[in-house]
Amino acid sequence: MVAAPLPPASVAVAIFAHQEERRIALCLASLPLDRADTVFHVLVNGTTDATVERARAAAGDRTNIIVHDILQGGKSRTWNHFVHHLLTGTEAAVIFMDGDAEIMPGSFDALVADLAAHPQANAVAGMPMNGRMAQAYREGLRAEGGLFGDLYALSGRFVAAIRRRGLRLPDDLIGDDGLVAAWAHTDLKDDSHWVHNRVRHCDDAGFLAEMVGLARPSTWTMQYKRLINYSVRFYQNRIVSDIMTREGPDGLPARLSSLYADWLPRWRPRPGLTGWFDRKALQRMRRAI
Repeated sequence: MVAAPLPPASVAVAIFAHQEERRIALCLASLPLDRADTVFHVLVNGTTDATVERARAAAGDRTNIIVHDILQGGKSRTWNHFVHHLLTGTEAAVIFMDGDAEIMPGSFDALVADLAAHPQANAVAGMPMNGRMAQAYREGLRAEGGLFGDLYALSGRFVAAIRRRGLRLPDDLIGDDGLVAAWAHTDLKDDSHWVHNRVRHCDDAGFLAEMVGLARPSTWTMQYKRLINYSVRFYQNRIVSDIMTREGPDGLPARLSSLYADWLPRWRPRPGLTGWFDRKALQRMRRAI
């Protein structure tokens, strides 16, 4: 049986989902799934739970929602697959989001409109809307020119440039958002070409993230693993920053672990409670060599 052709789309949406059977239906319910000009790619990766089945049930018979069951996990690896193998290269804008986030109404329109109104921008960030640190996070994003992986958009022109250059995130990079923001600020050059306003921040686009709750032990485990990942990311960012300063995106390796042996002897855990998670992260990184 030949699959029906995809409808023409000016916007593509990447929804990254790893072990998200609890949240994926809620996530999809928050999206404008009936838009004919948008194709939604649910990128289920490295999953052993029921995420695929629940995503397909939520998608129903809509032809503009594609649930991809990708064997290997890893958000950066999946990001590369999506950008280089699933997009057409003709999209006006590409939206990236996490499968455990709920997106506020009107957010997609606001992101696309912001990019259209500011053709010098390569990226625009959606903003965190819940949690006691939400305001501080929003202020930090604006000051630093950052992106949150939960919700951001890239211009189609910028994504086409990434595809032409064959640029890929290191497969084992923790977190796509930091490096993608650096690529956007520098227009795919080294850090000496950094321009702050190439990444914008949209107050009319936002997301709700799952909060850690004392009454929900499953969120404790989630947060513990997240904090170890944050520590891995802290050390990985030192490698990435060095490469982006000296060589730019073309100097990035396929896997950052190929450089760990040179960097690990220089690193020590930070003081305080963070040091506990740093030690766990450094142990993991040594095992990856």
